[in-house]
Amino acid sequence: MENSSQRTLLTLAQSPIPEVMVNLAAAMVGTGPALCFEKMSQSQVPGPVALVVATSGSSGGSKEVGISAKAILASAKASNDFLEAKFGQVWSLLLPLTHVAGINVLVRSLELGTTPIDLRNTEEFPKADFTAIVPTQLFRALNGDRQLLAHLKSCQAVLVGGAALPEAIALSAKDAGIKIVTTYGMTETCGGCVYDGTPIAGVEVKTDDGAIKLKGPIIAYCYLNDEQAWTNSFEDGWFETSDFGEFIDGKLSVIGRTDDIIISGGEKVSLSVVESALSQKFPENEFAAFAVPDAEWGNALHVAISGEHSISTHEISSHLEESLGVVAKPKGFLILSELPMIGVGKVDHKALAQAALERKV
Repeated sequence: MENSSQRTLLTLAQSPIPEVMVNLAAAMVGTGPALCFEKMSQSQVPGPVALVVATSGSSGGSKEVGISAKAILASAKASNDFLEAKFGQVWSLLLPLTHVAGINVLVRSLELGTTPIDLRNTEEFPKADFTAIVPTQLFRALNGDRQLLAHLKSCQAVLVGGAALPEAIALSAKDAGIKIVTTYGMTETCGGCVYDGTPIAGVEVKTDDGAIKLKGPIIAYCYLNDEQAWTNSFEDGWFETSDFGEFIDGKLSVIGRTDDIIISGGEKVSLSVVESALSQKFPENEFAAFAVPDAEWGNALHVAISGEHSISTHEISSHLEESLGVVAKPKGFLILSELPMIGVGKVDHKALAQAALERKV
């Protein structure tokens, strides 16, 4: 990582969007400091870095990802081009700026010469042309949040990413008239870089023994707090993700993460497959499958359930056993008002496992 040229890192935690847009434009052209939206470990960053975003740390420790203006602008332009967005059209902001998905909305707006409508803390939902959300927000729109639902339906396109979108929810959204576009990506790729299974302009995707690898102008610049981990993330110029996938009819289908498989009683169980099976059967509830250390099973499969629709644990167990086999029969359950989150749209599986262990004490 080249450190000879340094620039100041400015934290904008609670600044109004018009002020953020001014600073963002300056950061992009290099006349202002680099930006972040939460406290980072450093106050100076390498010269090419314009933005710093912390990963959620869902696997391993959190990384501080340094993103160049060139990368984030390439992502924004390719996204707008994919959506056929026209100059002057407007995005709405429904995601936090501590995550790259929220920042992307701002940069795409810069590309279109507009300021996004900030809807992060409001009960009013005016019309916008485009927006970006996580599956949890889509679930809530389809299950009672009528104003958000109306807003999503009015958009020309709604990007949905940050976590796997259950097929049942995707179908419900389409039936409701929401023009969703599923996205796949991560902080290190400036957010979503594969839309509806198709790479956006400039992005290359391949699978190596199922592992997804990415290449293109949207790749970030560095990990500020772990240079060696950044170097280790590449092989022959390809960024190695922690996800498995396959190509079906020329489109990328993401199967799950490398840390998604648990061994329970000597049998392999995919947490994402369990969640998908439950979401398809019971679309009015949210589910999270997780593992709890267990003397008998090694890892005992547990399921957390949230949602207003009443559902019995017997129904859940029976469905999983019938559809996936006895290995997928949960050993325990958590009934919650809502699932804990570690980041935008990402369930905190460690918190669920801890809660399950505490209930055993």
